[in-house]
Amino acid sequence: MLQIGDKAPDFTLPSADGEVGLTDYDGHNVVLYFYPRDDTPGCTSEAQDFTRLKPDFDALDATVLGVSRDTVARHEKFAGKYDLGVTLLSDASGTVCEDYGVWVEKSMYGRTSFGIERSTFLIDAQGTIRRAWRRVKVAGHAEQVLEAVRALPQ
Repeated sequence: MLQIGDKAPDFTLPSADGEVGLTDYDGHNVVLYFYPRDDTPGCTSEAQDFTRLKPDFDALDATVLGVSRDTVARHEKFAGKYDLGVTLLSDASGTVCEDYGVWVEKSMYGRTSFGIERSTFLIDAQGTIRRAWRRVKVAGHAEQVLEAVRALPQ
């Protein structure tokens, strides 16, 4: 399990705008949030909240990247439907989800299955994990992350 102070695992994933790698943001802060599925109520609210606060994150030199196992085509449809302003990355193989420890066994209505545990990682300009939120509750989360970015040394 990743800990505060660990080097963030590197990755390269496809997005609607092409391949995106963590090293593309060397020297910049990154908010990397993992969410279960496009176009579901909680995931939509979370993406809309990060989109609403995008100018504030941008002003603090922080890029917001959302990751799920949905395809790039599904991400494009989701982003278009809700006019999302954050970059959505497709981890179809689940490798990055496993690297960050967010691919977990879940239990719902007596059935167990694997899925993404809604989680967010704040990665500083040196590529170090500065904060990690697991089992995220959507309401107010984007604001909490923004406050954590504001608290980073500039």
